[in-house]
Amino acid sequence: MLRSREGFQFALLAFSSLFSVINPISAAPIFVALTVGETPGSRRGIAVRACIAAALVLAVFAAAGGAIFSFFQITVPAFQIAGGLLFTIMSLREMEDDRGVTPADAEKLDPSVVPIGIPLIAGPGAISAMMVLVGQAQDSAHRVGLAGALGASIVITLAILLAAPAIVSRIGLTGQRVVGKVMGLVTAVIGIQFILNGGTTVMLEILRQARVP
Repeated sequence: MLRSREGFQFALLAFSSLFSVINPISAAPIFVALTVGETPGSRRGIAVRACIAAALVLAVFAAAGGAIFSFFQITVPAFQIAGGLLFTIMSLREMEDDRGVTPADAEKLDPSVVPIGIPLIAGPGAISAMMVLVGQAQDSAHRVGLAGALGASIVITLAILLAAPAIVSRIGLTGQRVVGKVMGLVTAVIGIQFILNGGTTVMLEILRQARVP
């Protein structure tokens, strides 16, 4: 019972982290701009392929996260601190700047994998979040929760991309900016929490070693 509750709590943490970093609502207007002139069926295909590509990339990093830690001798607290700094920097930029699409991006033949799948959905922040969460997954319950969080994030992202044309037209430019700022703030809070978690672990280890005669 305790394990299942811990797994559920970890799944909630993982979902909030991934969803905030992916930020599909802010990605919606970019998706619309990159698919200008496409038919509804073509747009659906692009959204599906983009989400599949993003899910595969994040799943690969989830599966190889432990191996990467071992090969490069990276500790979980170090990656927590680095990932937290990255989240915080990204969120500050998100709250200060508006995301846009260049004409060169709009002219790409098939934007489903690049740049929509990668890096718009599975960007550096999402990859870092996945690797940090993999490092925190202590048992099978946590890993199942992480897989569920990834699946839920991708499914919701797909649903938002499919509804993107209607969302963009309804909330308007001001609504897009407000949502972007809120999601940026959530990402900043998560980043600070990662830094605190990693820093606390490091400090406790230093204190433990200092007490050893």
